[in-house]
Amino acid sequence: MPTAVSPLAPTSVPQMPAIAGVRLATAAAGIKYAGRTDVLLALFDEGTTCAGVFTRSKCPSAPVEWCRANVRNGKARALIVNSGNANAFTGKNGRDAVNFTARLAAKATRCKTNEVLLASTGVIGEPLKASAFDGVMDDMVAGARADRFMEAARAIMTTDTFPKVATAKVKIGKAAVTINGIAKGAGMIAPDMATMLSFIFTDAAISAPALRALLSEAVVDTFNAVTVDGDTSTSDTLLLFATGQAKDAPRIARPSDPKLKTFRAGLHNVLGNLSEQIARDGEGARKLLEIVVEGAKTKESARRIAMSIANSPLVKTAIAGEDANWGRVVMAVGKAGEPADRDRLSIWFGGIRVAHKGARDPAYDEAVVSQTMKKPEISLRVALGMGKGRDRVLTCDLTKEYVAINGDYRS
Repeated sequence: MPTAVSPLAPTSVPQMPAIAGVRLATAAAGIKYAGRTDVLLALFDEGTTCAGVFTRSKCPSAPVEWCRANVRNGKARALIVNSGNANAFTGKNGRDAVNFTARLAAKATRCKTNEVLLASTGVIGEPLKASAFDGVMDDMVAGARADRFMEAARAIMTTDTFPKVATAKVKIGKAAVTINGIAKGAGMIAPDMATMLSFIFTDAAISAPALRALLSEAVVDTFNAVTVDGDTSTSDTLLLFATGQAKDAPRIARPSDPKLKTFRAGLHNVLGNLSEQIARDGEGARKLLEIVVEGAKTKESARRIAMSIANSPLVKTAIAGEDANWGRVVMAVGKAGEPADRDRLSIWFGGIRVAHKGARDPAYDEAVVSQTMKKPEISLRVALGMGKGRDRVLTCDLTKEYVAINGDYRS
């Protein structure tokens, strides 16, 4: 696992308040890593509702299949997450491992197995020794506390260089509620929900159907608008838990309830913050790249073009080399298969227009643009002149370090 923290890491980390009805514990089970925590247990008070969205990979992990089946109940009492082993492409062993883990947690927490949710991250194809959980489960249950969100974020890291946390305070009616989120992800990051592991906790009182609608809406322009390398993981899992323990919190049954306006905005902000941190921690990244495509036929068309640019190795290596190579951007626009007109196309790097109406901008100044490309955060704007569609995605550059990390990931 990388030891140097990404130069794009946030300069400040929020204080993560306790969430009423949530207790957390971590442990070092030795699943892959030596000398660090690699298991997270979250315990929820009775009455906690939940919702989730998952990878669209046709080769999902065993924990993803378990969660898909059990999150439909809309109830949760425990969450177990391990790092170092994805428990994906592990056949019967993988299915046995999730069943064993769920039974173990249910017994220790005195709940039903279908109230236990699971997630795993790490190497694909290696059998998971679920017996490792047996040695730490009782101690985690006994030692779980409400103030351990930072420890929880660290326990789920793999190639991440920093723990990813975010929080927001909002009002539902007259009740003050908190939203806390943790996430992990640095490589194998591409949209198709959820592009990583992330767990969101709130003390709001919201029904499971309403949580599902809120979560599905919130991921569109957050986690599904981030890519590091264009590869969608087998393990992508995003879960949202609502304990209903906030003082005087009204019970919300419908996602259309007007009292959810500020909660909806707060949830979007937490997910947006976490997804940007993932882009900032892209494996080997040295540049954060914001891509805005405007003037497309539709928002959907703008998204596909933006992703074509963001996932282009040629664009990403040019950014790493601090080269404002608009030719590679033109290439990525053209290959997206969306409506575009070469002679209407304009491109900006860092607010400086470098190409206009199908040619290099007449005022282009290489020295000025070169200074812009040296910045750690770069904006790339593309105007198509085809319509009113607009979208924004985040990505990072592609460096030699990315190859080094992934070249020996299993060793």
